Amino acid sequence: MDFRDKLRGSLSSDLPASLVVFLVALPLCLGIALGSNAPNLFAGLIAGVIGGIVVGSISGSQLSVSGPAAGLTLIVASAIADLHAYEAFLLAVVLAGVIQILLGKLKAGFLGDFVPVSVIKGMLAAIGIMLILKQIPHLLGSDADYMGDEEFSQPDHKNTFTELWDAVNHITPSTFFIGLIGIAILVLWDTKFFKNHKILSLLPGSLVVVVTGIVIQQIYINFAPDYAVRSEHMVAIPVAGSFTEFKTFFRTPDIKFLSNLNVWITAGTIALVASLESLLSLEASDKLDPYKRLSPPNRELVAQGVGNILSGLLGGLPVTAVIVRSSANITAGGKTKLSAILHGVLLLVCVVFIPDILNMIPYSALAAVLIFVGFKLAKPTVFKEVYLRGWPQFVPFIVTIGAIVVTDLLKGIFVGIAIALFYLIRSNYKQAVLVVNDGSNYLMRFRSEVSFLNKSFVRNWLEKIPAGSHVLIDASNSYYIDNDIIQDVHDFLEHAHLKEIRVEFKKPKNGIDHFKQSNGADL
Repeated sequence: MDFRDKLRGSLSSDLPASLVVFLVALPLCLGIALGSNAPNLFAGLIAGVIGGIVVGSISGSQLSVSGPAAGLTLIVASAIADLHAYEAFLLAVVLAGVIQILLGKLKAGFLGDFVPVSVIKGMLAAIGIMLILKQIPHLLGSDADYMGDEEFSQPDHKNTFTELWDAVNHITPSTFFIGLIGIAILVLWDTKFFKNHKILSLLPGSLVVVVTGIVIQQIYINFAPDYAVRSEHMVAIPVAGSFTEFKTFFRTPDIKFLSNLNVWITAGTIALVASLESLLSLEASDKLDPYKRLSPPNRELVAQGVGNILSGLLGGLPVTAVIVRSSANITAGGKTKLSAILHGVLLLVCVVFIPDILNMIPYSALAAVLIFVGFKLAKPTVFKEVYLRGWPQFVPFIVTIGAIVVTDLLKGIFVGIAIALFYLIRSNYKQAVLVVNDGSNYLMRFRSEVSFLNKSFVRNWLEKIPAGSHVLIDASNSYYIDNDIIQDVHDFLEHAHLKEIRVEFKKPKNGIDHFKQSNGADL
């Protein structure tokens, strides 16, 4: 297969996927810019274009998609307010990019490897649940919160569940109708009939949803204006009346703020949080990849760093790898990084040349697309699969989901890691030392690694061996034994003869020579 055949095969999957990602990314870019208190919503679109084209080109991931992230919204909003000048904030974004490149060169990408699979799966399911919970109000016609918001607690003292209840009690029928039609289309498009149909399979369901939403809105306007969706429930991209006005959408950092300590603190905070979120998203994308490809994390940090430098230079928000867009890319059938790059190209072309058409899209149509993506991430089969793997996998999975839903992504991840670590320690405690007894005969067998966590168990077990017993302590398969445990075993060997305990001891074969000849022990 030559290059043209490969490109043609990739385009057949990546082009429709890029369109889905574009429709998911568009409202998120605008919403995150709004939630970040950026001086212009165009800042979110700049980050989306950079994340798609630049980061997508440099990244080693085939499926991860980058752009402005909801996880940075509070940090960005606080930084913009504290630094008093947007140009100072942009300088912090550029510096954050430089720090990320340094982290990549220092090979700090290994940090993502310490997140257990159960926590990653919990993160994905939690994102799916959050998408559903957060997008239902937009589906019903309540846009009190910006699209892309992931925070549980809101500044107005409400939370995800209370706002969901408010939306249910204040439904906008015309908006809700568009959303319901959108979900129905996506469900139908996911059936075998539509997937196998030669013509229908070429059209992404999300595109049909958006076009249908625009058509219904135009019908409202022309034949039932009282039912038309109001402007606050529509996409709102900044539209420039001239090229001169368009240039004002871009801002540049000012190096005079380089001596401001708060700029450096902001840069470090953005770099660390954005890097962690990117590594987590990268790991999650690899787990969802049907081809099970592994992405180089250090290269990802460099790619994110370059993206943040360019985004800051042009007036955009910080970028990270974003699991919502990445999962939308995967569920839409994306195969290579071409889909991420093309979604950035679509963002650029559409916001420059046809913003008026994009502003005809109702938010409820886009909410339907996001809700369907959320369902794909949090399907009941996902919960069943993890449950069948046992409680050590299921408990961290469920706890991660709950923690993310009631806090935010990063806090929930840390809670999930803590629970998974507890089960890891518990498992190590149980499996590192095997104890068997048959009457007066006792066997203690050490596994390959015995840490200080097993100290109490080993000491208590040795103390309980009755007088006159026969004991076999087998450490022949051990490669590491904690020094405290070595000392406890040595003390037991030294004094076993006082209780007339006959001991056989098998030394480690790897050269651990801290055990000495002792009275009463057959070495």
